[in-house]
Amino acid sequence: MVALGVTLGVLLVVCALLVAFLYNRFISRRNRLRNGFAAMDVQLKKRWDVVPQLVETVRGYASHEQELFERVTRARRGIELAESAGPERFSHEQDLGAGVAKVMLLAEDYPELKAGEQFLSLQRNLSEAEAQIATARRAFNAAVTEWNEGVGKFPGNLLAGIFGFHVHDWFETPESQRKVTDVQL
Repeated sequence: MVALGVTLGVLLVVCALLVAFLYNRFISRRNRLRNGFAAMDVQLKKRWDVVPQLVETVRGYASHEQELFERVTRARRGIELAESAGPERFSHEQDLGAGVAKVMLLAEDYPELKAGEQFLSLQRNLSEAEAQIATARRAFNAAVTEWNEGVGKFPGNLLAGIFGFHVHDWFETPESQRKVTDVQL
């Protein structure tokens, strides 16, 4: 009877240690996920700050492109109103990136704009921000993959269900933006 009690006690301690280990692993993964998003968010903020200046600079040369400028403004407003790391925010970020790319292509039609010092400075800042966003996005998506594997694999999935941990969305490019853009020379 004593041996059974000791065995059950040891089994209980082992189970408690396993639960603690798995829970702590989830916390570490969640922190890496949050850190990855925060790092990406800093870079997205850099782009956020450059976009209005870029749009206003180009708008002076291409006032007939009002729809494009409004689309960029709507995307920017959507980011401001969206949940911090939700799919809606990611969708608006993608729209903003696509809109900014079109603004940059539009600038190709205006040699005097392309030669302007203010435009060139904004273009450099934007290029730098976009490169850093791409790097931060890869790190964020790696953290999401690690998190989702923990939530989905046994025995972590049992603990994830108990503590309310759910899979997280990747920061993906929407299907509509994966199409090749026609460039006419």
